[in-house]
Amino acid sequence: MPEDKSSSEPEIRRGDYAREKGEIILREHEYDGIQEFDQKLPNWWLFTFYAAVAWLVIYWVLYYNTPIIKTDQQKITEEITALHEKKDADLAAAMESITDEALINEWATDASKVASGKTIYTTNCLPCHGADLSATMAVGDQSIPLPGMPLNDGEWKYGGKPREIFKLINEGTPPDSPGHNGAKMQAWGQMLTPIQIAEVTAYLIAENPKDFAQ
Repeated sequence: MPEDKSSSEPEIRRGDYAREKGEIILREHEYDGIQEFDQKLPNWWLFTFYAAVAWLVIYWVLYYNTPIIKTDQQKITEEITALHEKKDADLAAAMESITDEALINEWATDASKVASGKTIYTTNCLPCHGADLSATMAVGDQSIPLPGMPLNDGEWKYGGKPREIFKLINEGTPPDSPGHNGAKMQAWGQMLTPIQIAEVTAYLIAENPKDFAQ
């Protein structure tokens, strides 16, 4: 004798939403033959959902209206400030040992430092000052001027002492200067460390020994 399943199967009724646990409602609306069931969600799920909504409201208030939680902008600003402070501290410490005499007699006579300075120069400075420091580029039988100033003509527009050259590389063209033919050099201290700038300075000294003879 076949088993009567009518008593074990849950009753499905038409309605808007389920009101009781275990109640199965087939909602009234129907689109393109698609019907939607509705059942009362478990309490653990509802409590989790309501708690998440409550936390969202609390977090929104704390985030936008109190200083307790820092915004992303505040975090980024603090990190940038800390980086600038570290750079300033590193520069101040480096400048205590990077004197004119040290740059000429120690840095510019150290082959490894000069080679490192040449590499940095080739990577960053060559497009404006040229491979041979002449601020020109050979194209066929012509010499085309580049934006930068020559670094091998014995003229140092912003000071010819090693530390003055170091400062120029680090800080860029002075703000009150029109630059060279309207072109200004950027402050390489934003990209290079004091040691790297000192190595570039040593390379320039080594390439212009007469300008720095003592």
